[in-house]
Amino acid sequence: MEQQFEQYDLVIIGAGSGNSIVGPAFDDWKIAIVEEWVFGGTCLNRGCIPTKMFVHAADIVQTVAHAAPLGVDAHVDQVRWLDIRDRVFGRIDPIAAGGERYRVGDECPNITVHQGRGAFVGERKLRVTGPAGTTFVEGRQVVVAAGARPMIPDVPGLAEAGYHTSDDIMRIDHVPEHLVVLGGGFIACELAHVFGSFGSKVTIVQRGEQLLRAEDHDVSRAITEAFSKRFDLRLGHAADRVERRGERVFVTLRDGSIVEGTEILVATGRVPNCDVIDAAAGGLTLHPDGRIVVDETGATSVPGVWALGDISSPYMLKHVANHECRTVAHNLLGPDVLRTNDYRAVPHAVFTNPQIAAVGLTEHEARAAGIDVMVAVQRYADVAYGWALEDTTSFCKLIADRATRRLVGAHIIGPHASSLIQQLVQGLRYDATIDDMARGQYYIHPALGEVVENALLQFDGV
Repeated sequence: MEQQFEQYDLVIIGAGSGNSIVGPAFDDWKIAIVEEWVFGGTCLNRGCIPTKMFVHAADIVQTVAHAAPLGVDAHVDQVRWLDIRDRVFGRIDPIAAGGERYRVGDECPNITVHQGRGAFVGERKLRVTGPAGTTFVEGRQVVVAAGARPMIPDVPGLAEAGYHTSDDIMRIDHVPEHLVVLGGGFIACELAHVFGSFGSKVTIVQRGEQLLRAEDHDVSRAITEAFSKRFDLRLGHAADRVERRGERVFVTLRDGSIVEGTEILVATGRVPNCDVIDAAAGGLTLHPDGRIVVDETGATSVPGVWALGDISSPYMLKHVANHECRTVAHNLLGPDVLRTNDYRAVPHAVFTNPQIAAVGLTEHEARAAGIDVMVAVQRYADVAYGWALEDTTSFCKLIADRATRRLVGAHIIGPHASSLIQQLVQGLRYDATIDDMARGQYYIHPALGEVVENALLQFDGV
């Protein structure tokens, strides 16, 4: 029997950043939102926001632990994991639930929420399978914003032994006695810091010789050295097999050595959900890494189908997904001039300890691109506020083009890196010279911003 498709002006797959598309300009559109899991997406529910709330508590523990050089003798009496966890999700879960209630309520009469997994069965046609059964929807326009999920390596015994990912580990009932982390990227470093601060012994197993290998080499070396003082690092290794014996897990590495722990966190990367939604059945062209191919306007290879966020973007970052969402929302309305996504100065931060932030090219990338580079490195220890912190390891590294005297990359490791980077993002985005950035504004003395100022001033006369 031929399937009957419910007709919509717009079908949105995913209620993370995709949910933000729908504003007053769409009040006369008939809209379907398809969501398999929960409103708010990864960032709100199991990513950016909860991790930073945990990180803040972990940072407090680290501040107390390192207070003695400042003349403050202090100690942490107890870390109340359940109180920390319940504070985090006691705030987040009502927001997610409230977002869904709003979309299904009287305030949004033009919107139908289809709870379930959406999968393409043709161009702009989807099958939605959920608790209420199976429905079929078709959109005049479709936005694919179905995100990504943790990548699970093919390690014998891993599934049988049991493991956590960032999807669930923040909701567990106890702090693991010994957490074995597979991976050395953003998620691995943030959650190692969290659980290590809260009392777990942490072992990190990483294929590469450095943590955060995509960062500037100096930053990668610095975070690796810092973590080597806190955790058991097994670098240059990969897991060969995993076995659980009672309450303990045993991870055998390629060299034959064995790591013993109580829980495993898999943090080896993320994969776009194109297979979950059967993007190929919808006629969508995919990149070799599995992402949906989009042009600069967010349009896919199928007319009337758009994509944004982790399922298509080269940047798996919430602030990029939000930017792409605004682009697609504008373009859906059929303006005379389409907007394009702007990736000229995309920053990122790793909320571990020490904190890391960056924008633009690494030194290695700049040299490989043939740029005649100038490099400046400013230590926190050599500015007044760095003295106050007794900080001897943090730094700001800038890479500039000698010919144009423009910044091409900025990298900071240390306290407040994610805030300090913003003025450099602005300078790079608006094409300021390094001289204007250094001399064209006041820097508060003795604020930590002088780390950036003094780094820029190193280019004077060069």
